[in-house]
Amino acid sequence: MIRALLILIGGGVGAAWAAPIQVTDDAGHVIKLAAPARRIISLAPHITELVYAAGAGKQLVAVSAYSDYPAAAAKLPQVADYNGLAIEQIVALKPDLVIAWHSGTSPKQVAKLESLGLPVFWSRPAKLPDVAKSIEVFGVLAGTEPVAQKAAVQYRQQLDLLAKRYRGRPAIRVFYPIWDKPLTTVNRQHLISDVIALCGGTNIFGGLPNLTPLVSPESVMAGDPEVILEAGREDVAQSDWLRWPSISAVRHGNIHAVPASLISRPSPRIIEGAMRICETLEAARARRAGAKAH
Repeated sequence: MIRALLILIGGGVGAAWAAPIQVTDDAGHVIKLAAPARRIISLAPHITELVYAAGAGKQLVAVSAYSDYPAAAAKLPQVADYNGLAIEQIVALKPDLVIAWHSGTSPKQVAKLESLGLPVFWSRPAKLPDVAKSIEVFGVLAGTEPVAQKAAVQYRQQLDLLAKRYRGRPAIRVFYPIWDKPLTTVNRQHLISDVIALCGGTNIFGGLPNLTPLVSPESVMAGDPEVILEAGREDVAQSDWLRWPSISAVRHGNIHAVPASLISRPSPRIIEGAMRICETLEAARARRAGAKAH
């Protein structure tokens, strides 16, 4: 849980821009800055989106690969990808804050950055409410609190509206594969499962111990999902799951494509992804009711 403590030493509100800052990151580390960050590097796409949401996009000097939103982010230098960090390039950019992804950035390489004196904030918004908290703490780090607080309030309002709209709706069994080979899904601790639950869905593999467990087609058939959500697939007519017509989702035409960036990134845009999934599950409920009527 993020807890940000803004320490203003001396002066009033007018002196806040030059005031020292202290926050606790998502890994429990205390981060201290002499002043709000003016040269920020993002090491993951969701971090890039959160920095922009906090009103600090102009302070970004580099981002990771796949940082494609907003459009301005795609024009920035890229210093991180699946192969690791471009350490020399990062150091040459002279950042006063590096924001790393707790689940995707190499701890060894981050330790190298820290050994060179660069302050690193570990980001890990694990649940839907954490997105707003991340926006707020990034606003503190960048000195853009008014913009960040407004964005956080808007996000919380949208999240509350969805929660109220779909609270108490009949449960729908859902399968969300994140990878085909090997077949991989998510358990209930994953952010994606949080979205499914928000919409009144039940993740058929929610009870498995690993965050991203390997499963088999046979176990999917046993769970008999009523909806299959395929991230990144543009044409569900090509879905491999059409080979298993005994699965309820296949039988009732409830295989749906979901843009991966709208549901896998813990950023404000996950609300848009959640709205799509909620509408998809509501349509599946209507089909189920229609099938029972016949």
